[in-house]
Amino acid sequence: MTGPGKRTSALDLLLAVVDPGTWRCWDEPVALTTDDPEYRADLLAARELTGLDESVITGEGRVRGRRVALVACEFRFLAGSIGVDAGERLVRAVERATAERLPLLAAPASGGTRMQEGTIAFLQMVKVTGAITDHKAAGLPYLVYLRHPTTGGVLASWGSLGHLTAAEPGALIGFLGPRVHEALYGEEFPPGVQVAENLLANGLVDAVLPAGRLAEVAGRALSVLCADDVRPPGPVPADAPGVRPDVPSAEESIRRSRRPDRPGVREFLRATATHLTLLSGTGAGERDPGLLLALARVGGTPCVVLGHDRGSHPDPAAGQALGPAGLRAARRGMRIAAELDLPLLTVVDTAGAALSREAEEGGLAGEIARCLADLVNLSAPTLCLLLGQGAGGAALALLPADRVVAARHAWLSPLPPEGASAILHRTTDRAYEVAARQGVRSADLVANGIVDRIVEEGDDDFLSALGRVTGAEMAALRARDRNERRADRRARYRRLGGTGDIPS
Repeated sequence: MTGPGKRTSALDLLLAVVDPGTWRCWDEPVALTTDDPEYRADLLAARELTGLDESVITGEGRVRGRRVALVACEFRFLAGSIGVDAGERLVRAVERATAERLPLLAAPASGGTRMQEGTIAFLQMVKVTGAITDHKAAGLPYLVYLRHPTTGGVLASWGSLGHLTAAEPGALIGFLGPRVHEALYGEEFPPGVQVAENLLANGLVDAVLPAGRLAEVAGRALSVLCADDVRPPGPVPADAPGVRPDVPSAEESIRRSRRPDRPGVREFLRATATHLTLLSGTGAGERDPGLLLALARVGGTPCVVLGHDRGSHPDPAAGQALGPAGLRAARRGMRIAAELDLPLLTVVDTAGAALSREAEEGGLAGEIARCLADLVNLSAPTLCLLLGQGAGGAALALLPADRVVAARHAWLSPLPPEGASAILHRTTDRAYEVAARQGVRSADLVANGIVDRIVEEGDDDFLSALGRVTGAEMAALRARDRNERRADRRARYRRLGGTGDIPS
């Protein structure tokens, strides 16, 4: 297994990421205290080789004009291993970043725990993880750039906790290093597994990018994740004046929502979003093409976006079915929104959930339930955009929100209309008749208190109008008191179908 060619030093990497002239080192000198003459000789040799006194560098600089804290491993210093002094340096840097409310960018490259220091070095990963957890709990962004190689306890602690994680092309990234695996088990580790590109394909990292693009990508992500430059909310755009069009039938809306040329979540983001950063999968080894997860500014408002992605499926009526992995990725987006107090924009456009053995065994029903539980209780502002098809549990899983905006021809149904017809009449021929009776149209959803407003379709400005409305709605929600907003959300769904006042 091979990694990148020429290795960039930690300091060179940091100087390339921060704006010129802005780097400031935070490190205090580290004394040599070991009584082991062999280990002392190794430390002195590492210092001579690198010009550093330990395997980690910490400090601050500006990334695209924004003040950011940075920590990085120097692999040439005893393979970037983490001992007591390195662990303490990391923790102090993270704690300082938290105290000064700075976003944190980590760039590990390490063989893991420093074997010469034994178990006490091993336990440094606990306190580093605790410091990172406190940083995130303070509502501060944490970005990770995994370099070649990153293995062992470093990957199993602060290397795997980022809100956004990228990796160096070709980097060896894995828990058990291949040399250790071969020594323990007498065989080579399977090739191609512990490689950055394979991690991306399996939803473990969000991007694979060269170090030269790190400043660009980090700067773009932080423009969404940081809340220090959010403009105060303006008025939510009013509905277009004039005579409202005739309300379309359920059949017309369903047919139009299934047209191959109808814009989906990707077209919506292309037309309305800036500072877009796509995330990949759950971050825990799963991806689902039916779910798009991103950071973006929509209509000027920073947010986490998660939505059904029907992609280029050849049958618009079938679409890209959403499985349990997609819902777990959606819940990752919900956690990011909650941790950083960012508005969450969910986009519903699905022909239904995956119907398969794999989906059942993967816990599809349980993931729908957990999405609902997370959304109704989420501390962050939530807005749902009902963009197209809204069939069954896959749609319901992304629906609960403080406010719901619908495109005119969007619809919401307990099942695809053909499935409902088959249940009620043992034929799919009466699908549109059943849909009309069920009240699936956007106009019916408004009348029943499920949708708050409709954005008209039919002209070239449709997606732009959606962007203006959703951006303004999210900004207005963000300005509200968090507890009041969450209480109103719970009350909103408690009232649905009720016959009177909610009991006090």
